[in-house]
Amino acid sequence: MRQVRHALRLGLLREGDQLPTVKDVVARLAINPNTVLKAYRELEHDGLVAARPGVGTFVTRTLTDATLAAHGPLRQDLQRWLTKARMAGLDEESIEALFMTTFRTTSQKDVA
Repeated sequence: MRQVRHALRLGLLREGDQLPTVKDVVARLAINPNTVLKAYRELEHDGLVAARPGVGTFVTRTLTDATLAAHGPLRQDLQRWLTKARMAGLDEESIEALFMTTFRTTSQKDVA
């Protein structure tokens, strides 16, 4: 569900796009079919996708907004930062931990 929501927010999935079948998701991710079905039902309940029996599950709306235009320059800045982090010797897990810790700390300051 999180991956689909991210793709909808980033404009990677658009209205009318077909989601992978439950069988494909299960084969690719080695996940329980009931988990995939539940996620698809929840996305459908949220009005983001619609199931068409015998045809598949299709995106009915996206989560993109006016901020999508800012993604390009921000993505470039983030790519430069990631390059610096790798050059500093950080592995993927360390980069993710550093980012998430900084993100959470900054988010908490914004709320306070």
